[in-house]
Amino acid sequence: MEMTRQSEALNRKILLAGSRLWSVTEAFFDHPDLGRLLPEYLFLVHCSMRATVPLMEAAERRARELSEADPVAARLVPYFQEHCQEEMDHDEWLLEDLEALGVERASVLGRTPPAEVASLVGAQYYWISHAHPVALLGWFAVLEGNPPPPEMVVRLRERTGVPERALRTLYEHAVLDLHHRDDLNDLIDSLALRPEHVELMGLSALHVIDQLVRILDRVMILAGNGHVH
Repeated sequence: MEMTRQSEALNRKILLAGSRLWSVTEAFFDHPDLGRLLPEYLFLVHCSMRATVPLMEAAERRARELSEADPVAARLVPYFQEHCQEEMDHDEWLLEDLEALGVERASVLGRTPPAEVASLVGAQYYWISHAHPVALLGWFAVLEGNPPPPEMVVRLRERTGVPERALRTLYEHAVLDLHHRDDLNDLIDSLALRPEHVELMGLSALHVIDQLVRILDRVMILAGNGHVH
């Protein structure tokens, strides 16, 4: 009997656990007041995206510390190095997108990120430092494995009438993340993962799903209360 690939097992877990995320994502993109929600949504995406490169730098440092005695950690070092370069300055893209919507970057950078984003990102730092940097692959399996498809971004623009340049980051990642997803799956399948690695990646992925649901719910709840910035 053919063995299930490690990446397939992780992605199946994400698919099974992600129904709430797919549902709330659809609800967000179908929201009748989507144009008013968009700046807040992009602000929250920026809050997490600005942490992507620092997270990988922390994961690379920890993987390097473990690499001499840990073949999984050793394989992660070049992956994080390369992916850092690929993700560099994408948070700057989002600041430019928000400026195209009339939101000043100083107001974005001056706002305190909400607890949902702190939990999303902070859990990764904990697992990187106190468990294993392989945890961050669960983060990427969700965020890069399930980007909003290009047609959803097109629908967003058609419904809101915002300038195309305001959606640059979403457009770019709808395409780039498909390649990143394939690279990630190849990496996962090449690793000699132990059961604790598999468990940690899955736990990380499930936490990302849970916090993304909370973040999207937050935007729509604030909109309903008339408190969207």
